[in-house]
Amino acid sequence: MVKDYEAYMKRCLQLASAALGQVAPNPLVGALLVHQGRIIGEGYHEKFGGPHAEVNCLTSVAEADRKLISESTMFVSLEPCAHFGKTPPCADRIIKEQIPHVVIGCRDPFPEVDGKGIEKMRAAGIDVEVGILEKECWEMNRRFFVFHTRHRPYIILKWAQTSDGFMANEDYSRLYISNELTNKVVHKWRSEEASILVGTRTALFDDPELSTRNWPGKNPIRLVIDMDLSLPTSLKLFNGEIPTIVFNQHRNNIEELDHIKLFRQEHEGPNLFYYEVTKDSSLVHQIMNALYHLKIQSVIVEGGARILQSFIEEDCWDEARVITNEEMKAGSGIAKPQWDAKGKTMKEKINSDLIEIFRNR
Repeated sequence: MVKDYEAYMKRCLQLASAALGQVAPNPLVGALLVHQGRIIGEGYHEKFGGPHAEVNCLTSVAEADRKLISESTMFVSLEPCAHFGKTPPCADRIIKEQIPHVVIGCRDPFPEVDGKGIEKMRAAGIDVEVGILEKECWEMNRRFFVFHTRHRPYIILKWAQTSDGFMANEDYSRLYISNELTNKVVHKWRSEEASILVGTRTALFDDPELSTRNWPGKNPIRLVIDMDLSLPTSLKLFNGEIPTIVFNQHRNNIEELDHIKLFRQEHEGPNLFYYEVTKDSSLVHQIMNALYHLKIQSVIVEGGARILQSFIEEDCWDEARVITNEEMKAGSGIAKPQWDAKGKTMKEKINSDLIEIFRNR
């Protein structure tokens, strides 16, 4: 029976993963409805503001099988919500459908849920089990969980380096390190996260667009550090096509930002917002606090060595994704960040590029 439960939960996770990058700031959730070993319904939370996984699962049940709902087991990767948000509580819908048995991957740490959905269903007489593939379910929503338990976004550091450890030329001009296939992987990574951060030099010398143009996915919110507002407005970052937040010491108009439109990328106008910070305290923590209050759950830091080093020295990161062109040497230039590369979880080779992913344990 446990193996069957795990197989069903794996399918929930498979379903949930299809919406990576589409539902933030909501979590990724998949659900199944099983009657005597047969899956009669399945669904996942497909997009921010849309129906939750449990509702989509129930909606998918064929008319001929609807009479079986009250005799079935629902598997769901995350605790059903118990509060009114963009949609009614899923726990209430499960109770209304008289589903007798619910199996949950892991509990939801979001304060409005955090055990309340489980308590509500049990109080209604539903048999609720929790903890099937709990580790895997936590991993699926690590961005969401870090955001709600550590009160900051999930932080991914990313850089490319030559085999002898350089990221750029001595004059900060760009070194084209990674190959075309690896660049597609990088754009896929961008599509999975809520935001992307660069510093002043990267913005100026690389003039990046910071989009997902090489991958079919949602663009992350662009973040740039420009303390003195010295960057030219002709840069691609300021083309108005993607919401962009400028961290600086002089100007603040962030109160004009509409959170819902920001996540849906429907904001009309220049799409340019300014967030004022100071030099009196850690810039890293000021930016992370700002992103927390803006409900931005994850960020890829693609800045130069200096900004990356700042995150490492503050021990403020969750993953590091390092691309090394093993066939390219620079001899001199801007060196990669200095860090203790522990916690490697993945290694992949794409032609001349070695991709390594590390976790900060």
